[in-house]
Amino acid sequence: MVAQSASLRAAQPARSASWRAAQPAKSVRRRVVAGIAALTLLLAGCDRPASSSAPSNGSPPTSTTPAPSTPAAPTPASPTPTPACTTRAMLAQWSVIRLAEQTVVVPVEETSVESITAEVSDGAGGVILFGSTAPADLGSSLARLVSHAPDGIAPFVMTDEEGGAVQRMANLVGDIPSARRMAATMTAAQIRELAARVGRKMRAAGVTMDLAPVLDLDDRPGPNDANPAGTRSFSKTESVAEADGLAFARGLLDAGVVPVVKHFPGLGGATGNTDTVAASTLPWSTLRHDGLLPFAAAVRAGLPAVMISNATVPGLTPLPASLSPAVIGDVLRQQLHFSGLVITDSLSAASIRSAGYTVPAASVAALVAGADMILFTSSTVSTTTRQIVQALVSAVNGGNCRAAGSRTRSPTSSPPSTSTSARR
Repeated sequence: MVAQSASLRAAQPARSASWRAAQPAKSVRRRVVAGIAALTLLLAGCDRPASSSAPSNGSPPTSTTPAPSTPAAPTPASPTPTPACTTRAMLAQWSVIRLAEQTVVVPVEETSVESITAEVSDGAGGVILFGSTAPADLGSSLARLVSHAPDGIAPFVMTDEEGGAVQRMANLVGDIPSARRMAATMTAAQIRELAARVGRKMRAAGVTMDLAPVLDLDDRPGPNDANPAGTRSFSKTESVAEADGLAFARGLLDAGVVPVVKHFPGLGGATGNTDTVAASTLPWSTLRHDGLLPFAAAVRAGLPAVMISNATVPGLTPLPASLSPAVIGDVLRQQLHFSGLVITDSLSAASIRSAGYTVPAASVAALVAGADMILFTSSTVSTTTRQIVQALVSAVNGGNCRAAGSRTRSPTSSPPSTSTSARR
């Protein structure tokens, strides 16, 4: 499903970050429009040629709520769109505001999903659930929520169901061991079966995307403020993290849930937790031969979605990775040839504020860098959603990304309050 955004990007010539930086505002506007259109093409689920990044265990789903699949030979996508579903014709009729809405993932407590009905009705591209104990009627509540989505294009419904310290709905899907525990006690086949079993229960509860597995290489204590990975990591050993992480992802795909590997290009060994402090990864000269490898394997395996970290990468970019054309455009898209969905980590993180960005300004920067979807947390979800959309529309219409969302003058400005833990 999400891998199909390649059909739009293939029409655009590959360019380096330095080339993009030299272009006038008009070119920046085109990049923002192209990013929004790519996501909408992907969500609409029609009029798309097959992509080489499609999961190898079966044909990619054709909507944001794919039916559970079983391993089978790939089925080529039809090159002929159905009369009722022609994505390009649909896009031609949408306003820039409607397109911008598709890039936004709206946060909500899983106990009160109805509170974001207005945002889903406006066309939000995703919903992310927070909490630790899901209500028994979550499935019916989510069904009512997504029924408000315009044009019949349901948003991704996502959560962090990693296992161990990060579980949002264990009371509905069962307790999952931490990644480190799985790697120490289970075979890859057993991990895949566990993930498939959990994924089927997630689907039954209305969740269609899991922000997991973590592919970071780490063996230190955590997760905590000093180390975002810790037991969320399968292993410090690349071959173990790759085999077990991909097994978890494939199990989710078997159940019809979209896995999102994270945190590209690798947070193992990071100097801190980007949710609470500005932090950097290992130097790029080390990371490219170590922490990057599980992600390269995930791309080769055709996994459909990647989350970008908020850490800077010494030797590659001084920007948070989620805002960096060097990370997303050059490394992920051009060097690794990834054509699937790119999601930011939370743009409400301390590392983003420390770089001098508000959430709206960071949203514009992330799309220009090559991201497709934007995550954030906020105690005023409706207001922040509106500000993000306005910033994107201003960037498209005005061609001045810095004017699209006010950049803070000082990296020490006070952080916005949040109602939920942003750890992902």
